[in-house]
Amino acid sequence: MKNAMRSLLAEPRAYPPPPSRVWRDWALVAVLGVSAALEGTFRPDVIWRPLALMLTIVLLVTLLWRRSHPLAMVVFVFGAVMGLDVAALIVGSPPAGLYTMANLLILPYSLFRWGSGREMAIGTIFVVGVGALGIYADYNGVLEAVFGGIVLLFPAVLGSSIRYRAVSRFREIDQIKLRERELLARELHDTVAHHVSAIAIRAQAGRAVAATNPSGAFDALGIIETEASRTLAEMRRMVGVLRQDDEKVELAPQKGVFDIETLASGPGDTPDVDVELSGDLDDLDPALGSAMYRLAQESITNALRHARHATKVRVAVNSAEDHVRLTVSDDGEPIGEDRNSPGYGLVGMAERAALLGGTLEAGPASGRGWRVVAVLPKSNVAR
Repeated sequence: MKNAMRSLLAEPRAYPPPPSRVWRDWALVAVLGVSAALEGTFRPDVIWRPLALMLTIVLLVTLLWRRSHPLAMVVFVFGAVMGLDVAALIVGSPPAGLYTMANLLILPYSLFRWGSGREMAIGTIFVVGVGALGIYADYNGVLEAVFGGIVLLFPAVLGSSIRYRAVSRFREIDQIKLRERELLARELHDTVAHHVSAIAIRAQAGRAVAATNPSGAFDALGIIETEASRTLAEMRRMVGVLRQDDEKVELAPQKGVFDIETLASGPGDTPDVDVELSGDLDDLDPALGSAMYRLAQESITNALRHARHATKVRVAVNSAEDHVRLTVSDDGEPIGEDRNSPGYGLVGMAERAALLGGTLEAGPASGRGWRVVAVLPKSNVAR
């Protein structure tokens, strides 16, 4: 119990931070304000009508700051309601207030959705205190008291559950991005290691030739060999820290842009996967070519998995002067998860494109199907 309390008090405010105030907040306050004005004017049994109407409208304005200052708004609002209930008890009057004030239950939701652990603990005291005082002032049996407590605390439970889901998704997305960085580091390592190995071999051959020609080239080739071998060892050590398994480093180039043609479907396969390469792709940087292959592979996999009644998946790679464009489109219908929502596959693809200085867009194609467009610059590839 003590550890749970310490964990709660140490809980920081929700991350990512809450969104800024938007037009919907103003619309909500305006609609509730009109509702309060109508209730305060036409409801016949309102106690302390002018005070109840004025207090309700003032407290409704606090909804505009419910995300950025959740504890302050809870303390202010529930403290005011508590004072109103105490005043009603002192004079022996029924509880004052409008039904519209029930909308202020949004504040406990905001407190548990956006507040820190200490803010939640302090705010709960005010919320529970107002609930207990209201039950005492207008007690109508155990069943109604229990129901009132549930209604009062349900927004807090709802806020906590949504907060947990949001944080979990954020962490999963962060893990996807980290995994994508690791995969990219592997590919860059394997590509560079392949070229550095070639340098080492050439340096060794140079030493053998230089033995018959005693000149400064012999010493230079020895330095090249030493530095190339040291660089290769350091890169293996660096990526060894990133790897989470016991895979051996293969000193061979990763699959490149021309390997995208191997993703095309064979005769009779449904849907048909058609690959078209155009432009000058011969001198494409290996890291860029590997990224294009991975993006194409993931896009095709998503199309085959989520497109219903698809007959064709078209993959087009076009090399321009300063960038390479990949377009993957299908003619199917969405199935399963909503393809309009950002899945983890799209998050990883977007992260890979961003790491290479490019962009990735995914969404419904005009008329029918789904389309993924990735544009990677030729000049910003990490080497």
